Amino acid sequence: MRCSPLLALLFSSFVMAADIDVASGLIKADGWEQVRIHCGGCHSHKLVTSQRADRQTWLAIIRWMQETQNLWQFDAATENSILNYLATNYPPQADRRRAPIPPPLLPPRPVVNRR
Repeated sequence: MRCSPLLALLFSSFVMAADIDVASGLIKADGWEQVRIHCGGCHSHKLVTSQRADRQTWLAIIRWMQETQNLWQFDAATENSILNYLATNYPPQADRRRAPIPPPLLPPRPVVNRR
């Protein structure tokens, strides 16, 4: 019986990993194919997966790319599908800062002459 929580954890990790497209790194959910096709046509999918934004900010990013980067216009259904996908799967995070560097990995402190 002690193994059952471990097995459940391993199984849930496997199921969660199966929801990521291996080629693009995108979360497989409604609209992911649209994002793969339209976003991956111009830049790496890693640019998408590394960003976090709410729906309005994703829309502003799309508009900026359309105005300055030659991104084509989307029909309303496609744009809505892309925005729903991005806002749901890549929302803002509360803390976007990296974790502090562990002290053993920090460079040595310089010697200060105190008189």
